[in-house]
Amino acid sequence: MTVRALARRLGIAHVRVARYESGTSVPAADEVAGYLTAAGVKGGERERILRLAREVGEPSWLTCRVPGVRPELTTLIEFERTATEITNLSPMLIPGLLQTADYARALMTDLPPGEVEKRVMLRVGRRDVLTRGDAPRLTAFVLEAALREPIGGPGVMAEQLRFVAEMARRPNVEVRVLPSGARSLHAGHAGPFVLFEFPKAAPIVHLEHYSSAAFLYGARDVQAYQQARDNLRTVAMSQPESLQVLGMCAEEMEKRE
Repeated sequence: MTVRALARRLGIAHVRVARYESGTSVPAADEVAGYLTAAGVKGGERERILRLAREVGEPSWLTCRVPGVRPELTTLIEFERTATEITNLSPMLIPGLLQTADYARALMTDLPPGEVEKRVMLRVGRRDVLTRGDAPRLTAFVLEAALREPIGGPGVMAEQLRFVAEMARRPNVEVRVLPSGARSLHAGHAGPFVLFEFPKAAPIVHLEHYSSAAFLYGARDVQAYQQARDNLRTVAMSQPESLQVLGMCAEEMEKRE
């Protein structure tokens, strides 16, 4: 259905619908309800979107389910698909978009056996966003200590580190290692975050913790994380230095194996 056809069903100007769809204007909940009816959206999906519409005025929104379970994961995948810039600070783990299957599997020990392989396949599939024609630019910050943690065993970790180094040679992927032994506090000590920046919509920050996840889109909150990103660039190793450390850590793991 075209924007004009949808606008005729709603009885409003097509420019107004275009503004809703581009994110430059936010519709009220009753307008969203009319939009969903005109578009034929029903059932649980309709209720999910209406719930988001009612909560859009909140400064941020928090989910208290297990991370990675719908609808949080659906939202995260959509952000990865539509973003032009992704900044991922992952102090103690390899960022999700750079994980190998074996490394991801080693992180999912709290899931039922039948769920693990489905989640691993989904996580590995999400990496495809980095290799498509209009791939976003990913900047990943990782603490040096995370590279020396043999998650899954030294062999699994060695393969993981080699894979990160390989991905970092892509023109749209930058990996920056935050060196151990810092004498002053920086954002890398405060916990993980993912900053998504979009071509037309406002940026959004994703925070994931052990049993909850939050999405922040308030201007002040997002600006603080953009500033954190800029500060991390000043304390992180350069890309060539980071690749060298990745290689050294991979060799250490291979020797341990």
